[in-house]
Amino acid sequence: MILSTTPQLEGHIIKEYLGIVSGEVILGANFFRDFKASLTDFFGGRSGTYEHLLQDAKDKALKEMESRASVLGANAIVGIDLDYETVGQGQSMLMVSCTGTAVRI
Repeated sequence: MILSTTPQLEGHIIKEYLGIVSGEVILGANFFRDFKASLTDFFGGRSGTYEHLLQDAKDKALKEMESRASVLGANAIVGIDLDYETVGQGQSMLMVSCTGTAVRI
């Protein structure tokens, strides 16, 4: 499946638009991650723990969206938009959502 943030795919003609698809993932941070990240905040540098969590959430959301597009018979998704939010009490959870248009090329 081809995934693109652009509305068209260079070198391909979109034969059919199948509808909007989305993928959502909410992951909770835990005490250990928060503690480790607070040390990074204090001493400076990148938080590999949160970077890994963010990448994992994005990958899962994209896979979920891909799966939904596949059910529609799509072989590509165009116009993908990714959004990142913190949710829950104390903003302790990370939500990644993505939307795009399922198409057949």
